[in-house]
Amino acid sequence: MKDFCIITNPCKDKDYCLTKEMKSLIELKGGSCQVIREGEEIPASAEGIFVLGGDGTLIRAAGIASKKNIPLIGVNLGHLGYLCELEENTICTAIEEIMLGNYIIEERMMLSGEEGAGSNSPKHSSDRKTGGTTALNDVVICRKGAMQLVELIVSVNGEYLNTYRADGIIIATPTGSTGYSMSAGGPIVDPKARMILVTPINAHNLNAKSIVLDANDHITVALKGRQPVRNESVDVNFDGEWASELLPGDYVTICAAKQKAKIIKLSRLSFLEILRRKMQGY
Repeated sequence: MKDFCIITNPCKDKDYCLTKEMKSLIELKGGSCQVIREGEEIPASAEGIFVLGGDGTLIRAAGIASKKNIPLIGVNLGHLGYLCELEENTICTAIEEIMLGNYIIEERMMLSGEEGAGSNSPKHSSDRKTGGTTALNDVVICRKGAMQLVELIVSVNGEYLNTYRADGIIIATPTGSTGYSMSAGGPIVDPKARMILVTPINAHNLNAKSIVLDANDHITVALKGRQPVRNESVDVNFDGEWASELLPGDYVTICAAKQKAKIIKLSRLSFLEILRRKMQGY
């Protein structure tokens, strides 16, 4: 790789000090580098992307990069980063290794979701969402407004699974297993695996556990209205970004996305070694 793009987070890299240093080093070694901020268009010439910030910045960048089939690597400038392999003190060596071709590219599955309106939904058919959204980490359906439980009907491949009375539900990838899903009691999964995790959030049921499903499954989550006189609704968030609102009768169907996130890996450490280090805080 010789042509790079740096996606920088100005809140983490004050005055772009590190960004400028990386750009200069890449150009000094005969490469090219363009700098953009989050949300800006990724240059078509980029062969690889450095993402400065933290796991959140990397996750947001992955959704865009996956559509262009460009691999990326994260530089952790935040707190605990499970996804960002690099720290400030390893950047110079990393740039040299990547430009020499001493790396591997690890593919991570993503999720795709599409909303629909049920036959009894108060939404008009013209309000129905027609496009899809993708997530590297998770899709979270959670209550909003009054501090009351919602009832979410979950089906897998058209077959009824369960109705959860909870604050919400998390549909996560193996990459997202160390995020919100883990906080809600879900298992930690090797990010290279292909499976989908379904984890309820604060379920009002002692037997409600996280469920691991096949990567080829289609999971449908529908909002069941509990009290017709109340204006019940839930938010649907893809990787922490609000995507839509579900009213009683509405649903969202989630499955593995066609595109995959490509992560540049330099370390030969096993998943267990990396996990142990992160859990011990170093």
